[in-house]
Amino acid sequence: MTMRVLVTGAGGLLGRYVVRAFARAASVWAMRREDLDVRDRQQVERLVRELRPQVVINCAALSNVDLCEREPELAFQVNAEGPRHLAEACRAIEAELVHISTDYVFDGSKGAPYTIADPPHPINRYGASKWAGEEAVRRAWARHYIIRPARIFGLGGKNFASALPQLLRTQPLLRAIVDEVGSPTYAADLAARILEILARGRPGTYHVTNRGVCSWYEFACEVARHLGCDRVRIEPVRSADLERPARRPLYTELRCLLSEQLGLPPLRPWSLALRDFLEEVKRDESLC
Repeated sequence: MTMRVLVTGAGGLLGRYVVRAFARAASVWAMRREDLDVRDRQQVERLVRELRPQVVINCAALSNVDLCEREPELAFQVNAEGPRHLAEACRAIEAELVHISTDYVFDGSKGAPYTIADPPHPINRYGASKWAGEEAVRRAWARHYIIRPARIFGLGGKNFASALPQLLRTQPLLRAIVDEVGSPTYAADLAARILEILARGRPGTYHVTNRGVCSWYEFACEVARHLGCDRVRIEPVRSADLERPARRPLYTELRCLLSEQLGLPPLRPWSLALRDFLEEVKRDESLC
């Protein structure tokens, strides 16, 4: 029997890749923000009850870090209350829930890779709201998979990493942060790993990133090198030099103890994943 999967936030960066990955092996309902508002408990309950998916994958989130800082109530509604509504709805029909969290639940002060044994300590409202969402899911329903990625990049994304190919083609000068270090995650690799994790059938908390770490400056330089953008000046700046509402953790490399226990190999290095992303960009007609 074909697995029935409901994807929330299906119009977002990760949601699109998840829908694509799961459509090859499952019957997928792709719910964008205009189709399903996870803040609306009754709407969530009604939809899940009517569709009766076997798996719900929650990619819905307010991920603009500075917007979350300015509008914390909205951040907690989307990133904490929304996951709770989904977990309760999944419990009612005994469906599994995959909830996407973030490396920003950590403060970045450890100086070594974070594992699921490390206690979260978010330093901004985005991280706090995502941590609250994790805890809401854990309290509401045992059959959950909490996935913590970092620095997701992919085609059509609006974040810095995803937008770099376009920025390097259109801007003579680019400023990139040199002292925020973490593990970039290609959305296609993350979506494929979620499939593998579900196949193992072991609920829990997973850290999923591509292997290796870099600063935003190093990432931008690598993209420029691949694209041959020699005339673009990439200026290194420090996080503290930028006037942003929210603080960012400075070092959030992740290591997944649970994946290691299950025999799941590390994802490929981010630099190799980046090559596939840039090939995807080249094929995309929107940049032609």
